[in-house]
Amino acid sequence: MRVKDIMTKDVASLNPEDSTERAAQLMKQYDIGSIPVCQQQKVVGIVTDRDIALRSVAAGQDPRRQKVREIMSPSPAVGDPEMDVHDAARVMSEKQVRRLPIVDRGSLVGVVALGDISVEPSLADNAGQALNQISQPAQM
Repeated sequence: MRVKDIMTKDVASLNPEDSTERAAQLMKQYDIGSIPVCQQQKVVGIVTDRDIALRSVAAGQDPRRQKVREIMSPSPAVGDPEMDVHDAARVMSEKQVRRLPIVDRGSLVGVVALGDISVEPSLADNAGQALNQISQPAQM
């Protein structure tokens, strides 16, 4: 099975100059925990609810003035729509991420989440293995 068969195609994204407040509003609106950050459809980062909590709120920043570029994780791992879902799960496991932006010819075309993989009966073991690795502390 290919990533394009299970990925979410209608993806919210942010610009690096958007406010942290805008990121939180989009997360609430779409009930999601991370959003790719793009410049002209090219993924340049990803911002998560955890980034907002730790790098903005806990740091005492003003979310209306703080820019997403200040808290995003730059150069996130990305996948290809034609890649095998097992390979996507492996990348997610290795990079310890729950959501993988999918890029085709340099442009964001979707996102595959661990949840997308886990609902496919033939892929449930992969999702479990990936989650086990994602939940482990990163080795330094």
